[in-house]
Order: sequence, then structure tokens, then C-alpha cells
Amino acid sequence: MLKEIIVLILILGSGFFFMVGTLGLIRLPDVFSRMHATTKSDTLGAGLALLALIVYKGFDPVSLKLLVILIFIYITNPVAAHIIAKAAYYKDRKN
Repeated sequence: MLKEIIVLILILGSGFFFMVGTLGLIRLPDVFSRMHATTKSDTLGAGLALLALIVYKGFDPVSLKLLVILIFIYITNPVAAHIIAKAAYYKDRKN
């Protein structure tokens, strides 16, 4: 029972952060604001969703694979945001 409650809280938190990121992508005015909103909230949303799957599955090889995916997401999302920001900065600078 406690495990299901923890998983439910993590999934609801994940959905909330994904929704906030999507709303930020739609509503914010420029590429830097959009990038900030989506990168931060999508990284946290994906992290919470994968953590919920890890808690639900328990300790086994699948959980370790999910943990590797989680680490990969936490490394690649900030790098991708940095590359997008750099490209937008150089595009604005040339115009």
C-alpha cells in the first residue's frame, strides 16, 4: 500500500512538471525563456517518472537500467539546452 502511494505521488509530480514545461513552451516569449522552462521541468518530470518506475519495480536489473537512463537524461538535457542557447545567441548576434 505504501509503495503504491509513493508511486502515485511521483507520477502526479511528474505529470505536473511536464504540464508546466509544456505551458512554458507555449506561453513564454523568446527562445531562452522557453528553453529554460522546458529543460528544467522536463528533466525533473522525466526523473520523477523514472523514479516511480524504479520504486514500483523494486530492485532488479530493470531498475538498474532505468537508473542508467535517468543519469543519461540528467547529463544530456543541460548539454542540449546549452547548445540550443548558444545557437540562438549566435543567430541573434548576426542579425
